[in-house]
Formats: sequence, C-alpha cells, structure tokens
Amino acid sequence: MGMLDVGDGNRLYWEVLGNPEGKPAVCLHGGPGSGSGPSWARHFDLDRYRVVLFDQRGCGRSTPNVADHDTSLAANTTAHLVGDVERLREHLGVDRWLVFGGSWGSTLGLAYAEAHPARVSELVLFSVVTTTAAEVDWVTRRMGRLFPAEWDRFAGHVPAAERDGNLAAAYARLLSDPDPAVRAAAAEQWCAWEDTHVAVLSGPSPDPRYADPRFRLQFARLVTHYWANAGFLPDGQLLSDAVKLNGIPGVLVTGRADVSGPPDVAYRLAQRWTDAELVIVGPAEHGAGHPEVGRVLRDAFARYARG
Repeated sequence: MGMLDVGDGNRLYWEVLGNPEGKPAVCLHGGPGSGSGPSWARHFDLDRYRVVLFDQRGCGRSTPNVADHDTSLAANTTAHLVGDVERLREHLGVDRWLVFGGSWGSTLGLAYAEAHPARVSELVLFSVVTTTAAEVDWVTRRMGRLFPAEWDRFAGHVPAAERDGNLAAAYARLLSDPDPAVRAAAAEQWCAWEDTHVAVLSGPSPDPRYADPRFRLQFARLVTHYWANAGFLPDGQLLSDAVKLNGIPGVLVTGRADVSGPPDVAYRLAQRWTDAELVIVGPAEHGAGHPEVGRVLRDAFARYARG
C-alpha cells in the first residue's frame, strides 16, 4: 500500500491484494466518491490475481478530501482520473491489466480503456453507465415518475428558481455553500435520493455509509460535480469510441431492474464493442449484490485468469 502523488496537490491511496505474481487487475469504484475497499476483490481468486485497489481523487483515504470545504474540485475531472489510473499502472510496473469497474467505475473504465487500449488486457463492467447528460437527467428528473413523493422531496430541497434546470448543478451549488448547515442538509437529501433509486424492487434500504456525515459530504459533492458536467465528457463519446475496444475481450453485466443504469446503455455499447459479452440479469437491481451478477463476474475472472 502507499500514497501516490498525482499532481495538483492530490495523493492517491492504493493497496494490492492477492498474489504478487498473479494477473494484474485494477478496480474502479463507483460514485464518484464511494471509495474503494476489500469487498472489490471478493469475486477474484486471490491466488491467481494481483488486485489493485485505490481511492479516486478527493475521496476515501486519498488526500485532500472534498468533504473539507476548502478542497478545490478544479483538478478533479474524468481526464484527471484517467491520468491517475495510468500513472498508478506505471508506478506499479504493470504492463497490461484487467480493468474492473461498476456504476461510475464503468464510465471511468470505458474512458480509460478507450484512451489506453494497449494497456487493457480485459474489461469487466457491471451496472453500466456512461454518465451522459441524458442519463443524468433520467436519474435526477425523469425517474421521479417511479418515485414521485421521494422526488418531490429531492427536487423541493433546491431553490424554486432552479427546480426546472440541472438538479445536479443546483445541488453542487448547495454543497459548496459557505454555511456548513446548508452543505450538510443538501448532502443528506442527495443521499436519501440515492438510497431510493437504486432499489426499485427491494425498496429503500439505507446505505450504512450514509450515516457518516463526512462520507455523505464527500460522496454528494463528487457525484454532483461530475453529474452537473455530464462526466466532463463530450456527449456520446464513450459510445462512439467503443469501437476502439474491439480486440479487447470483456463482459458487460447489468440488471434488468437496474433503473439507475438502464440496460439499454450496456446494450448500445455491445453493438459497437463487438468483443464484449453482454449479460442482462433479469431480477437484478443496481450494483453487484445479486448472486447471479456475482456468478457472472466470478466466471469472467476465472476465464480470464487462464489467458
């Protein structure tokens, strides 16, 4: 484990699990802002893999943390994160590695692989999203048709003049307010909406991480920063550039009931990235918690360990 200086005053926390001589794999966590942890390695055979975990800029054990009001977000964009992944690869002396990501981590995984295809041996993504403006609008506005009361509370928290605009941007402004009480209330409301839309079938089950006010601020500030700017990516770029992934084997696994990352996102990507195996798991929601999603991931990693 260690701290890697990636410039702009940022230092990334990283650690390696498994066999030092095993197949290299890097895990890209969600959010943005969720942070990493040992659970990201649970689907790997650690006798056969060298699994790299790290906390992306501004969150987890990386420094500085955006939960601190004076931490600037100016040098926190997708391009910066892609550069960080590549710098970490070089720092660890890895030639090519399997890239594993979920939710926001799937967006980052696609962006990294399309920028550095020669450095990716395989690409395994779940709860696939590309963080386009349309996807952000779906999650923050149009999904209110499924959860009307919850959405009214979510949208009603921002100033009335901003409720018909970019809700992620409106929350980002609240989360940067000089008043800590304003920031705290916005983070709580944002995370309550997150708990709602990831559980369309099972019903809201509070994420225990959101009980920590500091985590709520870290998470909400980073998510809204990226969503307000559609992932800092030209509209549709990840889909149009998916042809650059041809020649890289991979798996796209998503849930039929994943309303946070609807299956059409992965489906459209698979039409252009023809070396990808698309798996849509009927009863699964957002995340890798469903047993069948876990099985697909384990099978993929077992298969790629032999390569």
